[in-house]
Amino acid sequence: MAESKNVTYDSLMRDLKAGKYAPVYYLMGDESYYIDKICDYIAEHALPEDQRDFNQTIFFGSDVTASQVADAARRYPMMAERQVVIVKEAQNIKQTDALQKYFEKPMSTTILVICHKNGKVDGRKREYVKAIQHAGILFESQKLKDFRLPEFIEGYLSQRQVSIDSKSAQLIAEAIGSDLSRLTSELDKVLISLPENDRRITPQVVEDQIGVSKDFNGFELRDAIVNRNIYKANQIVIYFDKNPKAGSIYSFLPLLFSYFQNLLIAYYAPQRTSQESVAQWLEMRNPWLAKDYMTGMRNYSGKKVMQIISKIRETDAKSKGLDNANTPPGELMKELIFYILH
Repeated sequence: MAESKNVTYDSLMRDLKAGKYAPVYYLMGDESYYIDKICDYIAEHALPEDQRDFNQTIFFGSDVTASQVADAARRYPMMAERQVVIVKEAQNIKQTDALQKYFEKPMSTTILVICHKNGKVDGRKREYVKAIQHAGILFESQKLKDFRLPEFIEGYLSQRQVSIDSKSAQLIAEAIGSDLSRLTSELDKVLISLPENDRRITPQVVEDQIGVSKDFNGFELRDAIVNRNIYKANQIVIYFDKNPKAGSIYSFLPLLFSYFQNLLIAYYAPQRTSQESVAQWLEMRNPWLAKDYMTGMRNYSGKKVMQIISKIRETDAKSKGLDNANTPPGELMKELIFYILH
């Protein structure tokens, strides 16, 4: 599905902060964080606070029809320049014909914000999509890839004048995962704990505030595998086998799969001997983020990487009970690590 005017979150927010509003914002996608941020900004800034009682309407998709939304959007504002109509959980609206008609001729005095979470507009509804694009902004909020989470963390903290080293960012990304709403909430808790005279997040801060061991964790296991450090990798795996509450095969497999999948992609980079070229090929903003992939290409052949990916898939299936009656998760992980490193 085409996006209107290649809208990104950053470009959309720049326009909003500059006071440039469109008649319609159709916000859709699997990542609710960006949808909420855009919607909340419009709700808080499009109207002065004293005008919101009469000129800001909030609907929920399960409680309203498309006709009711369109009728509300066609109203004129009361003693104000504009009105704001927000529809949350819009994916629950079944019939959209009335909305399509409104999109074809939107009101210039209305800002209509439609929040369609956990999915997007059916690509077969071409006329509906065209109508949205004609009316205003069609924005798709996509899940961040796992390897871009540390970059997101660093950017989020930088905006708040807080620094973080790459290891700490990776530890937090691994511990919290790709739910950006939960991730930012955890970061905010860490920010509150920092003293005013030391605005840095270190591995020790992560261990103290989030409860992730700086010595035995998935990031250290991944680092040991990247650098083919057999002793350290086995030390970590044995630790987790004895302390299953601290980590498990179910959290490590996606981490390892993501790394080797991207490592295989790196082999197809036009100039794979250049860290900058590999970073660009993997859609990384900072060249240093490609360092582990440069190391990986020195330590693992392309053929070995394909074999490892296949072995990870096999291990994943066995961990879920497929073709495996007796082997416990800890033994499966030891077997996988041995296969990767030898």
